[in-house]
Amino acid sequence: MMKLLNTEQIRQADEYTILHEPVSSLNLMERAANAFVTQLIKEHPDKKIRKHIFCGNGNNGGDGLAIARLLLSKGHQAEVYTFKSKKYSEDYSENLSRLSVKYKKHIHIINDINFINKISSDEIIIDAIFGTGLNKPIQKNTLQYQVIEKINQQNFNVLISVDIPSGLFADQHSEGIALKACKTYTFQFPKLAFLFPENGMYVNDFTVLDIGLHPDYITQAKTSFYFLTKEDVQQKLHLRKKYSHKGTYGHALIIAGSYGKMGAAVLSAKACLRSGCGLVSTHIPACGYEMMQTAFPEAMCSMDKNAKHLTVFPSDEKYNTIAVGPGIGTHLSTIKALEVFLKQYKQPIVADADALNILSKKKPLLKLLPANSILTPHPKEFERMAGTWKNDFERLSLQQSFSKKHKVIIVLKGANTSISDTNGDVYFNSTGNAGMATGGSGDVLTGIITGFLAQQYSPLDSAILGVYMHGLAGDLALQQQSMESLIASDIIDNLGNSFKEIKK
Repeated sequence: MMKLLNTEQIRQADEYTILHEPVSSLNLMERAANAFVTQLIKEHPDKKIRKHIFCGNGNNGGDGLAIARLLLSKGHQAEVYTFKSKKYSEDYSENLSRLSVKYKKHIHIINDINFINKISSDEIIIDAIFGTGLNKPIQKNTLQYQVIEKINQQNFNVLISVDIPSGLFADQHSEGIALKACKTYTFQFPKLAFLFPENGMYVNDFTVLDIGLHPDYITQAKTSFYFLTKEDVQQKLHLRKKYSHKGTYGHALIIAGSYGKMGAAVLSAKACLRSGCGLVSTHIPACGYEMMQTAFPEAMCSMDKNAKHLTVFPSDEKYNTIAVGPGIGTHLSTIKALEVFLKQYKQPIVADADALNILSKKKPLLKLLPANSILTPHPKEFERMAGTWKNDFERLSLQQSFSKKHKVIIVLKGANTSISDTNGDVYFNSTGNAGMATGGSGDVLTGIITGFLAQQYSPLDSAILGVYMHGLAGDLALQQQSMESLIASDIIDNLGNSFKEIKK
């Protein structure tokens, strides 16, 4: 899995590579600049579109100077803007000298910010002012602050940051100004800060560029944070056996639905079977029988004695796993049914939606959750269970603590859904899109995770596979739909395509 390293570890990875490859720091910077330029030309091949590169005084600025030289040498139009300083990094100074040999007329020293008004919105801005070494807010009275503020105020179509948007802290909550990049080309690893909603205005999108940092350091570096990739999922998926039958792939029970919310049960059950589960049963209130049998005849049904809400939760051990919560409501008899169920059933469950709302209302029930159960809250549901936070870094810490304390896996839904295990390790998802912010999407995720759990995947792998495949199906759905028109059923309809994509 792709590790997410902190700022100090990234610095150590550079040093280890310089010492053990060996390679000079200047040549490592050249390698990073080459990777950046290759990606930039791939996405923006038109040489006539002018690139405006803003360079700070440290190594991030050195990257920018090297990028400018490489672009100019390839026939691209480029202008470089630098800041006066009493101190420059050694590699910055060397790259400035290299650039000056042939392209001195393209280097401009920034004295004020008025020139930014003359840059066309169709031209490309490249931000190399501050890098991952920044650990305090940019001071308001500096020219760097004014430049970033001015760029943010302009409506540039393409604004790309080198490694990290200037002003953003890589591994802690950011305060003060930061550049609002539309894209970031980041070196070797995503930065933890890229994965949080609070930084969405600064990190709209990012691409990870491999710059060949030494694999020995990366292998031994310790971290609690990981970024999921297609290769991770490929390695985890089981192959279907020729001599197998429906019993080979597990029997899942989904306890779901109430009057007016039977769609949640249908979506969860259908997604569960589409994820490869052999058999799916549902336990639903009597009002949903005809709907379930008509909408999804592949699912078996057991009916509660109550017509409109659930009063009893089956805990039969014939099921390989049980999911609880989609659309069940919070009627007093349903709350009591959940309590009785948790006292009886000892295998990991998947808990979502109203099951989480009940746990929030009756927090002592958290102690009854079977170890390694999978809880799938959205942020507000998690807040009701675990408490409030001031920023997303605090939320992450709270998530880790909650998973360790209660011995459960938390799937905290959203962009870059985070999955925390009972050891406090966190896995961030790399699939999915804003079109999936639609009613029923969470019910589908519950069904997918339950399907993997029924197939004898470990609870953690079930969560990882479910989240990744759910997001990938949503991405593939955009080939026929738009973000505005995408609905939960489109995610289910594209699960087959997501399995095909993984197997490529």
